[in-house]
Amino acid sequence: MPKSTTTTTILLLLLFPFFIHATTSSSSSPSTIIKAGFWPSWSFQTLPPSSINFSYFTHLFYAFIPLDPTTFQLSISPFHHLWLTNFTTTVHSQTPPLSALLSIAGGAFNRTIIANLVSNPTSRATFINSTISIALHYNLDGFDFDWEFPANPEQMDNLALLYKEWRAAITCLLPTKVLLLTSSVYFSPDFFLSIVPRSYPVAVMAETLDWINAMCFDYHGWWNTSETGLHAALYDPEKNISTSFGLGTWIREGMPAKKVVLGMPLYGRTWELKESEEHGVGSPAVNVGPGKGGKGIMVYGAIVRFNEENNATVVHDEERVAVYSYAGKSWLGYDDEWSVRKKVEYGMKMGLGGYFFWALGF
Repeated sequence: MPKSTTTTTILLLLLFPFFIHATTSSSSSPSTIIKAGFWPSWSFQTLPPSSINFSYFTHLFYAFIPLDPTTFQLSISPFHHLWLTNFTTTVHSQTPPLSALLSIAGGAFNRTIIANLVSNPTSRATFINSTISIALHYNLDGFDFDWEFPANPEQMDNLALLYKEWRAAITCLLPTKVLLLTSSVYFSPDFFLSIVPRSYPVAVMAETLDWINAMCFDYHGWWNTSETGLHAALYDPEKNISTSFGLGTWIREGMPAKKVVLGMPLYGRTWELKESEEHGVGSPAVNVGPGKGGKGIMVYGAIVRFNEENNATVVHDEERVAVYSYAGKSWLGYDDEWSVRKKVEYGMKMGLGGYFFWALGF
């Protein structure tokens, strides 16, 4: 954390016990369509903020800032200080200005640290005051809390406490500043695919968050190499592993549609087919397919090149609203312009708050 924020943080910590139960003033539904994108800070060389096509967006997320495992404050390294400053300045310099938000933790961050954070009132207070101090220092428009994922009902209850206390702090300490509070979440409020039953505190989230970023992807992947799968299908005719089921459940459980933002991936997941002649959805596979990192992940730009270079057959699955391609024994499942358009049309019909992409540069 920059030295200039220390005094502010100490002051907020002293005030925290007095305001924490003062109010949990609810946020209002977004008044405009949210068109968001997450900018991974590690892409600073290939896609610096100045290279982003801002005409596509209303909100940009800086991904990610970690937590100090001991103090539970946001950990702003010299690298993040440099690029967070660059990011917010560039985003705000657009005409009209866009909103710059900071996403915290992320999928690769140690979830035990987050569980420890939310389990204790003092650590929650320290964290919340750290975020407010950072927001003021970097002129941020808000935060996204990306915990992937709470592991049991107790952690869900503690997460609800964090949301309540965070909103109370923002309302009391920043009455004249609009500071957005969002959370990146599982595609469904219920972890119905898990052996540990648990559900998000939807009622609290509806009251305290400006919106949720529903991660409507990774339904299938390297954890099951025996058959191909569409990892971001809008519909699933056989199971409830789909975007429409997940978002519909969020709304049925009480999250206002305008506070539900549909997440779309700018990457695909790939498999190696057992037999090149069997190349449909659910066809037998023997391994992950082409892609970096040994997990069969391929960004959209690479998918387009792969299809062109290998003369791949591209299939637009009308029933599932998803795309796949195959060439030889390589099978790729992903979204393209066609399926994205279909998902946006679905979101408009459902009255959703908008959409986001993970991630810029893909």
